[in-house]
Amino acid sequence: MRVAFVGKGGSGKTTLSALFARRLARSGAPVVAIDGDINQHLAHALGLDEDELFTAPPLSARTGAIKDYLRGTNPRIASREAMVKTTPPGRGSRLLRLLGDDEVHSHHVQEVGGVPLMVTGAFAESDLGVACYHSKLGAVELYLNHLVDGPGEYVVVDMTAGADAFASGLFTRFDMTFLVVEPTRKSLSVYRQYRDHAAEFGIPVAVVGNKVTGADDLAFLRERVSDDLLAHCELSSYVRAQEQGRDGGALEPHNSRAMDRLRAAVDARAKDWDAFQRHAVEFHLRNAAAWANAATGQDLAAQVDPDFRHGPAALPAFA
Repeated sequence: MRVAFVGKGGSGKTTLSALFARRLARSGAPVVAIDGDINQHLAHALGLDEDELFTAPPLSARTGAIKDYLRGTNPRIASREAMVKTTPPGRGSRLLRLLGDDEVHSHHVQEVGGVPLMVTGAFAESDLGVACYHSKLGAVELYLNHLVDGPGEYVVVDMTAGADAFASGLFTRFDMTFLVVEPTRKSLSVYRQYRDHAAEFGIPVAVVGNKVTGADDLAFLRERVSDDLLAHCELSSYVRAQEQGRDGGALEPHNSRAMDRLRAAVDARAKDWDAFQRHAVEFHLRNAAAWANAATGQDLAAQVDPDFRHGPAALPAFA
């Protein structure tokens, strides 16, 4: 199952992404965490020291090689230049299994704090003024488009802040989206934006209250979020100690139970490969018409393979 953590900048989505991914890994579940935020802090939230470097190459540094690998022998994709971030797989494409022995996982995964992690990559000086961060996130979208994750497997993505995630079709690549909301009016405004945009496409969203300090904060959230509030995390001395480089002991019992509620919500969802493929095709056609046809000089609608059905059944035929 693919899980995204979104929310206002500073709401704590990176922290909760790390707590959730670490809890999954410690339970023995296969998991990959992906830092998809313009501020690349997930490795440090997972336990990388401030003076340590994440040495695996970022996904965005090898987008061309990733495209070459994923397109395989698909006759609908003539070259890496013709393959854009939304290009869906079809006959001849290479599909991925979580943590498989493939071009993507073998190059880009590094374990941090017991969690296999991939990073999108930060803005370089050469990007300033000429590129948007979604150009880097294209490698993440290609990865998720070609991944066949099985039962009990998890991908946890720390996404860009605010409603900026809707600037691409990446928001449709997840089985569950956790919207991290602080008990503040500013945070609630992002919640309303995200909730309304997601509802247009039937994307499931659940709210995780964060930095709750008492009954007043919780009542504030419940009054304004209502049934969307799945769980809440209290202000954590454990997290503060981790952020300061100290040993904080163990996560507080209430916050541990909140992580368990998130996992239960993910596990309760049924995988909908038909909806996943339908959204992939829809957003590919949108992007083709909006910019990709002009950028490549080709009609990229022809990349859609009408006979392709995503999911485990595709592995023997298309892997």
